[in-house]
Amino acid sequence: MTAFFKLHSGLDREGPGHPDEIAWAVEQVGASGAARMLDAGSGPGGDVPALRTAMPGATILAVDSHAPFIDDLNARFADDPQVTGQAADIMTAQGPFDFIWCAGAIYFVGVTEALSGWRAALAPGGAIAFSQACLFRPDPPAAVDTLFEGYPVTDEAGIKAQVAAAGYDLLATRPVSDAAWEAYFQPMETRIAALRPDADPALNAVLDDAETELATWRAHRRDFGYLLCVVRPA
Repeated sequence: MTAFFKLHSGLDREGPGHPDEIAWAVEQVGASGAARMLDAGSGPGGDVPALRTAMPGATILAVDSHAPFIDDLNARFADDPQVTGQAADIMTAQGPFDFIWCAGAIYFVGVTEALSGWRAALAPGGAIAFSQACLFRPDPPAAVDTLFEGYPVTDEAGIKAQVAAAGYDLLATRPVSDAAWEAYFQPMETRIAALRPDADPALNAVLDDAETELATWRAHRRDFGYLLCVVRPA
């Protein structure tokens, strides 16, 4: 196991998230009944319970490229026939899906590229909700630029342009809440403290990076975060 996954293995979630945000996203699209849903970049399934609550009749295909996360997910939801985990590239999931949920993972593909690629996987009238790194104020502090290591983070207007470039309408947006971030960071802090005493140099470097990430967000959370977007093909 790499040092990165030693830190992340066994955590409930792999990014910020909160049930209120899933409920809000589902409300924007009016999805209900026997919907077919894709949780793209699901990690170990941190958002699955809230997705099940928001759409009780839905079937959920949870996809993540890291097979151990999917093993954990399938064990966690082994008694739920409406949830299936699959270890695969998030862009290869076969639809049709009425709703695609992607918390943070669109970052690795690109907004325009992911939305364009998922168009064929959407059922008629289907919609996508995703969260993406976003600048909330211009000229962020240097610590924010350092955190993203050259990744082209833009503001809300930039994300809207990326959505439009893929041929989608933007239905609604809202910043991912502080509660959602802390739901991710607080368990990670506990894990860091547990691992630190026996950490080798490689693991210490990973723990340092994680502490920098959470400290940067807490110090500059009014400058950057994630923007939750709900979109539908135009």
